[in-house]
Amino acid sequence: MATLAAATPEAVAGKYENLAVPSFDLVRQPETGLVMVRGRMGGTGSPFNLGEITVTRCVVRLETGETGSAYSLGRSKKKALHSAVIDALWQRLETRALIENDIIAPLAAAQQTAKETVRQETAATKVDFFTMVRGDD
Repeated sequence: MATLAAATPEAVAGKYENLAVPSFDLVRQPETGLVMVRGRMGGTGSPFNLGEITVTRCVVRLETGETGSAYSLGRSKKKALHSAVIDALWQRLETRALIENDIIAPLAAAQQTAKETVRQETAATKVDFFTMVRGDD
């Protein structure tokens, strides 16, 4: 679910289009709301309310009985619906390997590549003040 939540709506939609999706019922239709984000001073100190973020959630039940749920940042109801269906399909033993190999693994690899690109771009701009030579008097 973390991989689907971190993916773009377009990436999830692209993967969803290639699935043979069985019929399903909406247990909780896609809906958007606010969630309070909490933080801690210094990572371990007292908690505080950082602010609110927009989240969309959805719950579906496949005709075979599996229930899938999804939460994602933003207002994309289609992404929440697609992610919930993918979650339900992952719970079926018959489709779990397909979901992991054709959807989760490629999305995770793309996300890792994007993180590495940002890491490299950030490292290229790093200034190390301790290696600068100062004149001796």
